[in-house]
Amino acid sequence: MSRDLKQLQEQLGIVFNDQAILRQAFTHSSFVNENRAAGARDNERLEFLGDAVLELTVSEYLFAAYPNRSEGELTKLRASIVCEPSLVVFAENLSFGHYVLLGKGEELTGGRTRPALLADVFESFVGALYLDQGLAAVKAFLNSCLFPKITGDGKPQIIDYKTRLQEHIQQHGLGILEYRIAGERGPAHEKEFLSEVHMDGILLGAGSGRSKKEAEQQAAREALYKMNVTVE
Repeated sequence: MSRDLKQLQEQLGIVFNDQAILRQAFTHSSFVNENRAAGARDNERLEFLGDAVLELTVSEYLFAAYPNRSEGELTKLRASIVCEPSLVVFAENLSFGHYVLLGKGEELTGGRTRPALLADVFESFVGALYLDQGLAAVKAFLNSCLFPKITGDGKPQIIDYKTRLQEHIQQHGLGILEYRIAGERGPAHEKEFLSEVHMDGILLGAGSGRSKKEAEQQAAREALYKMNVTVE
């Protein structure tokens, strides 16, 4: 097991019983193709399973949270959550892309940040967690990283505040943005990052999160709020 995946488990507060299945969840087919002698297995089967587990757990959550919604409405809400754009944001918030094992070609072409790859990794992680620890562990994981993002109308809160801020700054020719990690706090398994966004040296906003990317998103969100920019 790589040191990185040990760090991921500390970050999530989840320790896998079967470390091999966790590694498989983060193994892309391009890595397997280039390392066949090592006996590595890709995450595609886990992705298939994770997709089904997500459908079930999100369905159960929506069924309980919105007792007055019709079957058709619940189906639409589920589709807005279990879809690539939403899963990409959840994966990015947890910095999953950092831990993926990629082949050299996939790495050079930006595979680590490719939306489809990130969404697949989120699903494969869910599949691996289900096999390793069962449905209760999956629900606990989603309760920390996914369900809180669902807004009052049942839709996931996946606004990209960094992009919205960048667009506003460029549109008005205001300056150059820079994000800085201002610090870290908390124990290793519950580490929280502090981020600041500056424009030409001026502090615009600050935020915190379980990953650096999430902290940057929250800093951008505060900056937009202070600048009275509508993001909804």
